[in-house]
Amino acid sequence: MDKRDFIFGKENFIILTVSILLVITGFWLMSGAKTTEETGFDPAIFNARRIIIAPIVTMTGFILVVWAIFKKPKDEKK
Repeated sequence: MDKRDFIFGKENFIILTVSILLVITGFWLMSGAKTTEETGFDPAIFNARRIIIAPIVTMTGFILVVWAIFKKPKDEKK
């Protein structure tokens, strides 16, 4: 298979891989352990990690996915 048969270049695949890892990391940051409270309410759900950092990491990953798809690969043979 020739190199020009691929739609994406090597850089696109690298960016796509990093962005998918960011999305997975963001969802992992949002998750948490089950509650240990008898009432069923755990105030740790309002932790800054879950409501601020994790959505920012996840959205950054999604934006990078879109950028990796739309980025035009460099033409190596000029």
